[in-house]
Amino acid sequence: MKTTNYKNLVKLYYEELWNKHNKEYIDILFDDEITFHGSLNVVTKGKKEFETYMDNVLTGIPNLYHGVEMMICEDDKIAVRAVYNGTHKGKLFDFEPTNNRIKYNGASFFKFKDGKICDIWVLGDLATLHKQLIK
Repeated sequence: MKTTNYKNLVKLYYEELWNKHNKEYIDILFDDEITFHGSLNVVTKGKKEFETYMDNVLTGIPNLYHGVEMMICEDDKIAVRAVYNGTHKGKLFDFEPTNNRIKYNGASFFKFKDGKICDIWVLGDLATLHKQLIK
C-alpha cells in the first residue's frame, strides 16, 4: 500500500473516529489485533478494548477535538504532531469533572499491516493536561 493511503487512514482516524465519534471506523481502520498505547497510562489490545478506552475519554471530554499539526510518513509508519482540546465535562480516569477547557499537545506513532492500522503509540503533554484537570 502506498504511503498516501496510510496518510488517508490516519486522517480518517482523527476526523471520523475521534472528531465525529463515528465508531464504525474502528472496523474500517484497525487490524483485529490493534495495539494502542496511550499517554494516559492505558494499553489496549483489540478493537473492543480500544472502543472502551475511547468511550472513557469521551465521557470525560465529550467534545474532544484532535487537530493534526504535522504528519511525517516513512514506509509503513506515520508520526503525527497533534493538539487536543475540549471541555472536561465528565470523570476522566481519576479526575472528577471541572468544566475546564483543556488544550495540550501530543504526538502519535502509527504502524500498518495489510492495509490497516495495527499499532498506535500516543505521547501527550500530561503535565499541561493535569494542570487543567484540577479544579
